Amino acid sequence: MASTTNSATASGPGHGANSVFVRQFNERVILAALRRMERASKAELARVASLTNNATGVIVQALERAGLVQQLGKKRDGGRGQPATVLALDPDGAYAIGIRLDRGSLETVLVDFAGKPLARRTHTLDLPPPERTLEIVVRDVAQIAAMLAPDKLDRLVGIGVAAPYDLGAWLDKLSLPADFGRWNGFDVAGALSAATGLDVVMENDGTAATVAELFYGQGRHLDDFLYLFLGSAIGGGVVVGGQYLRGPRGNAGDVGMMPVPASRLASAPKVERSWDILLSRASINALIRHLRFRGIPVQGLGDVAAAAASAPAALEEWLADCTEALVGPVLAAAAVLDLPVVVLDGDLDPSLLGPLAERLALRLAAEVPEARTAPRILLGTFGEDAGAVGAASLPFHLNFSPHAAILTGRHADVWDDRSRSDGDRRDDTRGDPT
Repeated sequence: MASTTNSATASGPGHGANSVFVRQFNERVILAALRRMERASKAELARVASLTNNATGVIVQALERAGLVQQLGKKRDGGRGQPATVLALDPDGAYAIGIRLDRGSLETVLVDFAGKPLARRTHTLDLPPPERTLEIVVRDVAQIAAMLAPDKLDRLVGIGVAAPYDLGAWLDKLSLPADFGRWNGFDVAGALSAATGLDVVMENDGTAATVAELFYGQGRHLDDFLYLFLGSAIGGGVVVGGQYLRGPRGNAGDVGMMPVPASRLASAPKVERSWDILLSRASINALIRHLRFRGIPVQGLGDVAAAAASAPAALEEWLADCTEALVGPVLAAAAVLDLPVVVLDGDLDPSLLGPLAERLALRLAAEVPEARTAPRILLGTFGEDAGAVGAASLPFHLNFSPHAAILTGRHADVWDDRSRSDGDRRDDTRGDPT
């Protein structure tokens, strides 16, 4: 398995072990800097990582020997002396498999260390019961892993799974069949690890998509943003200071639960409380529900764009309702966290997502309080691939990012925390700053 240097256990307790943990942490700081900068010289990395040139040079050499960093050539920085060597992550340094489980689709991808999807398997369908879904996923994982050359299989660091933590909930609001209730309490990570023999890490689907955007998208240029992903439901995540926020239960950025007024659409479910929740109005399932209410046949995610294009009046009604539903939650998040940017992505066709982004930007500008500036709206990078690429990024994050737990030798605890079942997460109140 590819990893940064990992000899802490051989050093034993004491100062020797501490120095190993510090070295490992600094290696990961360099890798994180390269991921964000894409390419850089040793001097540039030293400045970003706040390390000496000599220490950076030693670390880079170790990472090159481990096959995680490669030289791209030389460039002249404009100063005197020899041209600087340009460095980048080696795409073949590590691989991960990402799986996105959504209520209306199932996707598995193989991703290299630079974040490039190399192969995928996609199924557009109402998510089957857990046992049948596991059969499909295990088959897809085996087919994708077989595409790696034998000498690269030991660089497959694990599987990431992105899924709503409450797949079996909100069935009425999302107009889903009762069979989805079988997902409540099902240990996806444990079952998949047992079936494949690989390490499996699981994360909320909105958080995983946020990680993809942070690692390989707008996050390369932004330190602070709210990420929104419009899928069958709506999910999201929060990035502050270049780090994504997870929360003690893994639900930070769970915008779908934010309270909103009830929809005025005739197709919307009746609300029995004073407030509805955002996922009931801002979701592709809400669009599908409204199109069907207007007599437009829609089978699922695959034909939403064509169905919406055939019914511009119904689409206009949903766009207006969805936009109005988003305004309050976005302004609330911006006010609480001082976020200047919203990155909007989703399973929606770009012909639908673009107009929604434009409408939202106009409504935010009209409703932002005095003496405040409305957050900018940017489109996301990955579209329907965001969840799966984000899922594949999770093993990279745990194996190669500079977690504070490394400095105390408790890195394995981070893996354990991310691999627990849905029910364990809901009951857990332990915080995790990483």
